[in-house]
Amino acid sequence: MPNGILIVDKPQDWTSMDVCAKVRGIFHEKRVGHGGTLDPMATGVLPVFVGRATRAVEFAVEGKKEYVAALKLGVVTNTQDTTGDILETRPVTVDRSRLEGVLDAFRGEIAQIPPMYSAIKIKGKKLYELARAGQEVERAPRQVTIEELEVLAEAPAGFPAEENTWYLRVACSKGTYIRTLCHDIGQALGCGGCMSALRRTKAAGFTLEQAVTLEELQSAPDPAALLAPVDKCFAACPQLTIQGAALKKARNGNPFSCGAADGLWRVYGPEGEFLLLGSCTGGTMTTMKSFFEV
Repeated sequence: MPNGILIVDKPQDWTSMDVCAKVRGIFHEKRVGHGGTLDPMATGVLPVFVGRATRAVEFAVEGKKEYVAALKLGVVTNTQDTTGDILETRPVTVDRSRLEGVLDAFRGEIAQIPPMYSAIKIKGKKLYELARAGQEVERAPRQVTIEELEVLAEAPAGFPAEENTWYLRVACSKGTYIRTLCHDIGQALGCGGCMSALRRTKAAGFTLEQAVTLEELQSAPDPAALLAPVDKCFAACPQLTIQGAALKKARNGNPFSCGAADGLWRVYGPEGEFLLLGSCTGGTMTTMKSFFEV
């Protein structure tokens, strides 16, 4: 049975679930999930978890993500990106120094009001369903963190160089809406703005350099060879090898003595097999999530 993480370079106009459905068919495996939704217009890094590796999805979703976004000034839309209806257009007299001048307000921990065209549920209804029905409801601001925000000198590869468009690199926490960031920057500049392109360059510790296209996946003689082992998702955690009584307890889901420092650990068996992600406190390891086949 295939188990592991496939780093897909998601194509434009595909949903994240479309990609999962394609992977499910190629591997003939029902257990497939992704590590963080990308809007259909977006491209880039989409970690797809196959088989028992799906147990790691919850950890991948929590991680930091990086994007390159095109900020189109002078245009305001109902979706906060260029897929929506234009609500207004305004003249633009913004140079690089003026744009740089407003970005400080968007670095660090900031509050974002989720867009109406999003999958967030309010009273059991998804916001985009309400928006399509012509309704707008009050949304509570959410705290997100923008760790890095910079203006790029030129259009990145694959991005069209367009008038009144600037290109931003953003490193941020989960739950950040890049199109809302673009909209809010446009409002701060007084001319309005929206997102005209988005490419995710990093998610769950994986980068574009590790990603494969769906065409490469479909033409691969052995698609399973493209799967990264699930422990790669926890590469930032130190490694611990166990055996004997500790191994037996771990395989039964029980805490075991380990003598390790407090914190999260990747725990392996004597043959190098990845067993679990554990949390050590006071010399005792507790399983947070197991990954060995039962």
